[in-house]
Amino acid sequence: MPGVSTRAQGGHVDVDREGREIGTLFRSEAWWRDHYDEIKHCGYQLRPRYRPGWVPSWKHSNNDFFAMEDGQPCLLRAAMDATRIHDGKRVMLKKVLLEEGPHELRISQMFSSGAVATNSRNHCVPLLDVIELPNSGHQLMVMPFLRPFDNPHFQTFGEFVAFFAQVCEGLQFMHERNVAHRDCTANNIMLDPSRMYPNGFHPTQIERSPDFRGRAKRHTRTGRSPRYYLIDFGLSREYASRDAFDAPLRGGDRSAPEHRDGGRCNPFQTDVYYIGNLVREEFIQKYRGFEFMNELVSEMTHREPAKRPLIEEVVVRFARIRESLSGFKLRAPMTSKKQPSLFTAFRCARQAIRSVYYVVSNKSAIPQH
Repeated sequence: MPGVSTRAQGGHVDVDREGREIGTLFRSEAWWRDHYDEIKHCGYQLRPRYRPGWVPSWKHSNNDFFAMEDGQPCLLRAAMDATRIHDGKRVMLKKVLLEEGPHELRISQMFSSGAVATNSRNHCVPLLDVIELPNSGHQLMVMPFLRPFDNPHFQTFGEFVAFFAQVCEGLQFMHERNVAHRDCTANNIMLDPSRMYPNGFHPTQIERSPDFRGRAKRHTRTGRSPRYYLIDFGLSREYASRDAFDAPLRGGDRSAPEHRDGGRCNPFQTDVYYIGNLVREEFIQKYRGFEFMNELVSEMTHREPAKRPLIEEVVVRFARIRESLSGFKLRAPMTSKKQPSLFTAFRCARQAIRSVYYVVSNKSAIPQH
Protein backbone atom coordinates (compact mmCIF):
# COMPACT_ATOMS: atom_id res chain seq x y z
CA MET A 1 0.00 0.00 0.00
CA PRO A 2 1.21 3.57 -0.60
CA GLY A 3 3.04 4.97 2.41
CA VAL A 4 2.07 8.12 4.22
CA SER A 5 4.26 10.25 6.43
CA THR A 6 3.98 10.50 10.18
CA ARG A 7 6.23 11.44 13.04
CA ALA A 8 7.55 9.06 15.65
CA GLN A 9 9.81 9.55 18.64
CA GLY A 10 12.82 8.41 16.63
CA GLY A 11 12.13 10.80 13.76
CA HIS A 12 10.41 10.43 10.40
CA VAL A 13 8.58 7.13 9.85
CA ASP A 14 6.62 5.90 6.84
CA VAL A 15 3.46 3.94 7.56
CA ASP A 16 0.86 2.31 5.36
CA ARG A 17 -2.86 2.96 5.47
CA GLU A 18 -3.32 0.50 8.30
CA GLY A 19 -0.71 2.22 10.44
CA ARG A 20 1.96 -0.46 9.94
CA GLU A 21 5.45 0.96 9.75
CA ILE A 22 6.79 0.28 6.26
CA GLY A 23 9.18 -2.68 6.24
CA THR A 24 8.00 -4.21 9.53
CA LEU A 25 5.97 -7.38 9.96
CA PHE A 26 2.75 -7.92 8.10
CA ARG A 27 -0.15 -9.39 10.05
CA SER A 28 0.40 -12.77 8.37
CA GLU A 29 4.00 -12.79 9.65
CA ALA A 30 3.19 -11.95 13.27
CA TRP A 31 2.03 -15.53 13.99
CA TRP A 32 5.50 -16.82 13.18
CA ARG A 33 7.15 -14.26 15.44
CA ASP A 34 4.81 -15.26 18.27
CA HIS A 35 5.85 -18.92 17.90
CA TYR A 36 9.54 -18.32 17.19
CA ASP A 37 10.73 -19.84 20.49
CA GLU A 38 8.45 -22.89 20.24
CA ILE A 39 9.68 -23.60 16.74
CA LYS A 40 13.30 -23.14 17.78
CA HIS A 41 12.78 -25.54 20.69
CA CYS A 42 11.72 -28.13 18.11
CA GLY A 43 14.98 -27.72 16.21
CA TYR A 44 14.16 -25.10 13.57
CA GLN A 45 15.10 -21.43 13.49
CA LEU A 46 13.32 -18.66 11.64
CA ARG A 47 15.12 -15.71 10.06
CA PRO A 48 16.15 -12.76 12.30
CA ARG A 49 13.11 -10.82 11.06
CA TYR A 50 10.86 -13.07 13.16
CA ARG A 51 12.92 -13.09 16.35
CA PRO A 52 11.00 -11.64 19.33
CA GLY A 53 12.22 -8.13 20.02
CA TRP A 54 13.62 -7.77 16.49
CA VAL A 55 14.93 -4.28 15.72
CA PRO A 56 15.08 -3.60 11.96
CA SER A 57 18.68 -3.27 10.78
CA TRP A 58 17.90 -0.24 8.64
CA LYS A 59 17.14 1.73 11.79
CA HIS A 60 20.88 1.98 12.30
CA SER A 61 21.93 2.62 8.72
CA ASN A 62 21.20 4.89 5.78
CA ASN A 63 19.73 2.01 3.76
CA ASP A 64 16.10 1.49 2.87
CA PHE A 65 14.33 -1.58 4.24
CA PHE A 66 14.10 -3.29 0.84
CA ALA A 67 17.90 -3.30 0.53
CA MET A 68 18.36 -5.23 3.78
CA GLU A 69 18.04 -8.97 4.36
CA ASP A 70 15.72 -8.59 7.33
CA GLY A 71 13.46 -6.29 5.30
CA GLN A 72 12.31 -9.18 3.09
CA PRO A 73 8.83 -10.42 4.09
CA CYS A 74 7.27 -13.82 3.54
CA LEU A 75 3.70 -13.25 2.41
CA LEU A 76 2.56 -16.87 2.10
CA ARG A 77 -0.57 -17.47 4.10
CA ALA A 78 0.45 -20.68 5.78
CA ALA A 79 4.13 -21.35 5.05
CA MET A 80 7.50 -20.03 6.17
CA ASP A 81 11.15 -20.80 5.47
CA ALA A 82 13.39 -21.91 8.33
CA THR A 83 16.80 -23.42 9.03
CA ARG A 84 17.16 -26.86 10.58
CA ILE A 85 19.51 -26.16 13.45
CA HIS A 86 21.46 -29.42 13.62
CA ASP A 87 22.75 -29.26 10.03
CA GLY A 88 21.94 -25.77 8.73
CA LYS A 89 19.63 -27.12 6.01
CA ARG A 90 17.01 -24.72 4.68
CA VAL A 91 13.49 -26.14 4.99
CA MET A 92 9.90 -25.03 4.49
CA LEU A 93 7.39 -25.09 7.33
CA LYS A 94 3.73 -25.36 6.42
CA LYS A 95 0.75 -25.16 8.74
CA VAL A 96 -1.57 -28.14 8.65
CA LEU A 97 -4.83 -26.41 7.78
CA LEU A 98 -7.45 -28.43 9.62
CA GLU A 99 -10.28 -26.52 7.98
CA GLU A 100 -9.20 -28.03 4.66
CA GLY A 101 -9.33 -31.54 6.07
CA PRO A 102 -6.66 -34.12 6.97
CA HIS A 103 -5.84 -35.09 3.40
CA GLU A 104 -2.56 -33.23 2.92
CA LEU A 105 -0.81 -34.54 6.01
CA ARG A 106 -2.11 -38.09 5.52
CA ILE A 107 -1.12 -38.29 1.86
CA SER A 108 2.26 -36.69 2.56
CA GLN A 109 2.90 -39.32 5.23
CA MET A 110 1.74 -42.04 2.85
CA PHE A 111 4.36 -41.12 0.25
CA SER A 112 7.11 -40.46 2.82
CA SER A 113 6.95 -43.79 4.65
CA GLY A 114 8.55 -47.18 4.16
CA ALA A 115 9.72 -48.46 0.79
CA VAL A 116 7.51 -45.95 -1.04
CA ALA A 117 9.62 -43.08 0.31
CA THR A 118 12.83 -44.36 -1.28
CA ASN A 119 11.36 -45.43 -4.60
CA SER A 120 13.13 -43.50 -7.37
CA ARG A 121 9.81 -43.02 -9.19
CA ASN A 122 8.31 -41.19 -6.23
CA HIS A 123 8.30 -37.45 -6.97
CA CYS A 124 6.04 -36.41 -4.09
CA VAL A 125 7.80 -33.82 -1.95
CA PRO A 126 9.21 -35.62 1.13
CA LEU A 127 7.77 -34.95 4.56
CA LEU A 128 10.84 -34.56 6.77
CA ASP A 129 9.16 -33.95 10.11
CA VAL A 130 5.94 -32.86 11.81
CA ILE A 131 6.22 -30.20 14.51
CA GLU A 132 3.62 -30.17 17.25
CA LEU A 133 2.83 -26.71 18.66
CA PRO A 134 0.39 -27.46 21.48
CA ASN A 135 0.14 -23.83 22.59
CA SER A 136 -1.09 -22.80 19.15
CA GLY A 137 -3.30 -25.74 18.26
CA HIS A 138 -1.29 -26.15 15.04
CA GLN A 139 0.96 -28.74 13.50
CA LEU A 140 3.72 -27.78 11.07
CA MET A 141 4.81 -29.98 8.21
CA VAL A 142 8.55 -29.78 7.51
CA MET A 143 9.57 -30.20 3.88
CA PRO A 144 12.64 -29.47 1.75
CA PHE A 145 13.01 -25.89 0.58
CA LEU A 146 12.31 -26.00 -3.15
CA ARG A 147 12.26 -23.60 -6.09
CA PRO A 148 9.68 -22.99 -8.88
CA PHE A 149 10.13 -25.57 -11.64
CA ASP A 150 10.69 -22.87 -14.30
CA ASN A 151 13.14 -20.69 -12.40
CA PRO A 152 15.73 -20.29 -13.79
CA HIS A 153 14.45 -20.58 -17.36
CA PHE A 154 14.91 -23.81 -19.27
CA GLN A 155 17.75 -23.52 -21.75
CA THR A 156 17.43 -26.59 -23.97
CA PHE A 157 14.81 -29.04 -25.23
CA GLY A 158 16.71 -31.80 -23.43
CA GLU A 159 16.07 -30.01 -20.15
CA PHE A 160 12.36 -29.91 -20.94
CA VAL A 161 12.39 -33.62 -21.78
CA ALA A 162 13.93 -34.42 -18.39
CA PHE A 163 11.34 -32.26 -16.64
CA PHE A 164 8.31 -33.71 -18.39
CA ALA A 165 9.52 -37.29 -17.97
CA GLN A 166 9.96 -36.82 -14.21
CA VAL A 167 6.58 -35.16 -13.74
CA CYS A 168 4.78 -37.91 -15.64
CA GLU A 169 6.71 -40.55 -13.74
CA GLY A 170 5.70 -38.96 -10.45
CA LEU A 171 2.05 -38.64 -11.41
CA GLN A 172 2.00 -42.25 -12.60
CA PHE A 173 3.45 -43.31 -9.24
CA MET A 174 0.57 -41.56 -7.48
CA HIS A 175 -2.09 -42.93 -9.82
CA GLU A 176 -0.82 -46.49 -9.40
CA ARG A 177 -1.71 -46.10 -5.72
CA ASN A 178 -5.16 -44.74 -6.56
CA VAL A 179 -4.23 -41.22 -5.46
CA ALA A 180 -5.21 -38.30 -7.66
CA HIS A 181 -3.27 -35.09 -7.10
CA ARG A 182 -6.16 -32.88 -8.28
CA ASP A 183 -4.03 -29.72 -8.47
CA CYS A 184 -0.86 -30.73 -10.37
CA THR A 185 -0.56 -27.31 -11.97
CA ALA A 186 2.33 -24.90 -12.52
CA ASN A 187 2.40 -23.62 -8.93
CA ASN A 188 2.57 -27.13 -7.50
CA ILE A 189 5.57 -28.48 -9.38
CA MET A 190 8.97 -27.46 -8.03
CA LEU A 191 12.60 -28.45 -8.26
CA ASP A 192 15.19 -29.41 -5.69
CA PRO A 193 17.82 -26.64 -6.04
CA SER A 194 20.56 -28.25 -3.94
CA ARG A 195 22.69 -29.28 -6.94
CA MET A 196 22.08 -26.20 -9.08
CA TYR A 197 22.51 -23.80 -6.14
CA PRO A 198 25.07 -25.47 -3.84
CA ASN A 199 25.54 -22.22 -1.90
CA GLY A 200 21.80 -21.61 -1.64
CA PHE A 201 19.78 -18.47 -2.29
CA HIS A 202 17.60 -16.08 -0.35
CA PRO A 203 14.23 -17.65 0.51
CA THR A 204 12.05 -14.76 -0.66
CA GLN A 205 14.27 -12.94 -3.17
CA ILE A 206 15.41 -16.10 -4.88
CA GLU A 207 17.77 -14.42 -7.34
CA ARG A 208 19.87 -13.13 -4.43
CA SER A 209 22.47 -14.91 -2.31
CA PRO A 210 21.44 -16.13 1.16
CA ASP A 211 23.15 -13.17 2.85
CA PHE A 212 21.48 -10.78 0.38
CA ARG A 213 24.83 -9.32 -0.69
CA GLY A 214 24.77 -10.32 -4.34
CA ARG A 215 23.28 -12.64 -6.92
CA ALA A 216 22.92 -16.31 -6.14
CA LYS A 217 25.50 -18.40 -7.99
CA ARG A 218 24.05 -21.27 -9.96
CA HIS A 219 24.75 -24.08 -12.38
CA THR A 220 22.60 -24.98 -15.38
CA ARG A 221 20.09 -27.83 -15.39
CA THR A 222 22.29 -29.69 -17.85
CA GLY A 223 25.39 -29.10 -15.75
CA ARG A 224 23.82 -30.23 -12.47
CA SER A 225 20.42 -31.73 -13.10
CA PRO A 226 17.63 -31.12 -10.57
CA ARG A 227 14.96 -33.47 -9.34
CA TYR A 228 11.39 -32.27 -9.76
CA TYR A 229 8.68 -32.68 -7.14
CA LEU A 230 4.91 -32.56 -6.96
CA ILE A 231 3.82 -30.54 -3.93
CA ASP A 232 0.67 -29.45 -2.08
CA PHE A 233 -1.66 -32.38 -1.47
CA GLY A 234 -4.43 -30.32 0.09
CA LEU A 235 -6.82 -31.26 -2.73
CA SER A 236 -5.42 -34.75 -3.28
CA ARG A 237 -7.60 -37.77 -2.58
CA GLU A 238 -7.16 -41.53 -2.36
CA TYR A 239 -9.87 -43.63 -4.02
CA ALA A 240 -10.87 -47.28 -4.08
CA SER A 241 -9.98 -47.42 -7.77
CA ARG A 242 -9.08 -45.20 -10.71
CA ASP A 243 -12.61 -45.52 -12.04
CA ALA A 244 -13.83 -43.18 -9.30
CA PHE A 245 -15.93 -40.10 -9.93
CA ASP A 246 -15.97 -37.12 -7.61
CA ALA A 247 -17.13 -33.53 -7.43
CA PRO A 248 -14.58 -31.18 -9.00
CA LEU A 249 -12.15 -29.36 -6.71
CA ARG A 250 -10.92 -26.23 -8.44
CA GLY A 251 -7.27 -25.45 -7.81
CA GLY A 252 -4.72 -23.43 -9.74
CA ASP A 253 -6.00 -24.35 -13.22
CA ARG A 254 -9.75 -23.88 -13.64
CA SER A 255 -9.85 -24.39 -17.39
CA ALA A 256 -10.65 -28.13 -17.44
CA PRO A 257 -13.82 -28.63 -19.52
CA GLU A 258 -15.37 -30.98 -16.94
CA HIS A 259 -15.14 -28.24 -14.32
CA ARG A 260 -17.02 -25.82 -16.51
CA ASP A 261 -19.68 -28.41 -17.28
CA GLY A 262 -20.36 -29.16 -13.62
CA GLY A 263 -21.21 -32.55 -12.21
CA ARG A 264 -18.93 -35.34 -11.04
CA CYS A 265 -15.84 -36.28 -13.00
CA ASN A 266 -12.91 -38.66 -12.95
CA PRO A 267 -10.06 -36.87 -11.09
CA PHE A 268 -7.37 -39.04 -12.70
CA GLN A 269 -8.43 -37.87 -16.14
CA THR A 270 -8.36 -34.28 -14.90
CA ASP A 271 -4.79 -34.76 -13.62
CA VAL A 272 -3.75 -35.71 -17.16
CA TYR A 273 -5.45 -32.55 -18.45
CA TYR A 274 -3.56 -30.38 -15.95
CA ILE A 275 -0.15 -31.70 -17.02
CA GLY A 276 -1.02 -31.38 -20.71
CA ASN A 277 -2.33 -27.86 -20.27
CA LEU A 278 0.79 -26.88 -18.35
CA VAL A 279 2.93 -27.92 -21.31
CA ARG A 280 0.63 -26.06 -23.70
CA GLU A 281 0.61 -22.81 -21.72
CA GLU A 282 4.17 -22.77 -20.36
CA PHE A 283 6.08 -24.25 -23.30
CA ILE A 284 4.18 -24.62 -26.59
CA GLN A 285 2.63 -21.16 -26.46
CA LYS A 286 5.78 -19.43 -25.19
CA TYR A 287 8.66 -21.09 -27.05
CA ARG A 288 9.49 -22.00 -30.62
CA GLY A 289 10.12 -25.58 -31.67
CA PHE A 290 7.64 -27.55 -29.58
CA GLU A 291 5.71 -29.00 -32.49
CA PHE A 292 6.82 -32.48 -31.38
CA MET A 293 4.49 -32.13 -28.35
CA ASN A 294 1.39 -30.88 -30.16
CA GLU A 295 -0.37 -34.18 -30.80
CA LEU A 296 0.22 -35.65 -27.35
CA VAL A 297 -0.81 -32.45 -25.57
CA SER A 298 -3.90 -32.17 -27.74
CA GLU A 299 -5.00 -35.63 -26.63
CA MET A 300 -4.12 -35.00 -22.98
CA THR A 301 -6.39 -31.94 -23.00
CA HIS A 302 -9.21 -33.51 -25.04
CA ARG A 303 -12.62 -31.94 -24.51
CA GLU A 304 -14.01 -35.33 -23.48
CA PRO A 305 -12.13 -36.63 -20.39
CA ALA A 306 -12.70 -40.29 -21.30
CA LYS A 307 -10.79 -39.80 -24.56
CA ARG A 308 -7.64 -38.62 -22.79
CA PRO A 309 -4.82 -41.17 -22.45
CA LEU A 310 -4.05 -42.74 -19.09
CA ILE A 311 -0.85 -41.45 -17.53
CA GLU A 312 0.78 -44.81 -18.40
CA GLU A 313 -0.01 -44.19 -22.06
CA VAL A 314 1.42 -40.68 -21.80
CA VAL A 315 4.65 -42.10 -20.40
CA VAL A 316 4.96 -44.69 -23.18
CA ARG A 317 4.15 -42.24 -25.95
CA PHE A 318 6.50 -39.61 -24.60
CA ALA A 319 9.30 -42.19 -24.48
CA ARG A 320 8.79 -42.70 -28.22
CA ILE A 321 8.83 -38.95 -28.80
CA ARG A 322 12.04 -38.67 -26.82
CA GLU A 323 13.69 -41.39 -28.91
CA SER A 324 12.71 -39.53 -32.09
CA LEU A 325 14.52 -36.33 -31.06
CA SER A 326 18.07 -35.97 -32.34
CA GLY A 327 20.97 -34.99 -30.13
CA PHE A 328 21.13 -31.71 -32.02
CA LYS A 329 17.49 -30.99 -31.18
CA LEU A 330 17.90 -31.93 -27.54
CA ARG A 331 20.88 -29.59 -27.14
CA ALA A 332 19.26 -26.77 -29.11
CA PRO A 333 18.28 -23.65 -27.15
CA MET A 334 14.66 -22.93 -26.28
CA THR A 335 13.93 -19.46 -27.61
CA SER A 336 10.96 -17.32 -26.67
CA LYS A 337 8.43 -16.39 -29.32
CA LYS A 338 8.56 -12.85 -27.94
CA GLN A 339 12.33 -12.40 -28.24
CA PRO A 340 13.67 -10.36 -31.18
CA SER A 341 15.70 -12.24 -33.77
CA LEU A 342 18.97 -10.59 -32.71
CA PHE A 343 18.58 -11.81 -29.14
CA THR A 344 17.63 -15.27 -30.41
CA ALA A 345 20.79 -15.41 -32.54
CA PHE A 346 22.90 -14.43 -29.51
CA ARG A 347 21.18 -17.09 -27.39
CA CYS A 348 21.83 -19.76 -30.01
CA ALA A 349 25.52 -18.81 -30.28
CA ARG A 350 25.93 -18.89 -26.52
CA GLN A 351 24.21 -22.26 -26.25
CA ALA A 352 26.39 -23.67 -29.03
CA ILE A 353 29.47 -22.87 -26.94
CA ARG A 354 27.86 -24.47 -23.88
CA SER A 355 26.95 -27.55 -25.92
CA VAL A 356 30.55 -28.09 -26.99
CA TYR A 357 31.57 -27.97 -23.33
CA TYR A 358 28.81 -30.39 -22.33
CA VAL A 359 29.78 -32.87 -25.06
CA VAL A 360 33.46 -32.70 -24.04
CA SER A 361 32.44 -33.09 -20.39
CA ASN A 362 30.25 -36.08 -21.28
CA LYS A 363 27.09 -34.36 -20.05
CA SER A 364 23.95 -36.01 -21.35
CA ALA A 365 21.70 -33.97 -23.60
CA ILE A 366 18.85 -35.09 -21.32
CA PRO A 367 19.97 -34.23 -17.78
CA GLN A 368 19.98 -37.25 -15.46
CA HIS A 369 19.22 -36.54 -11.82
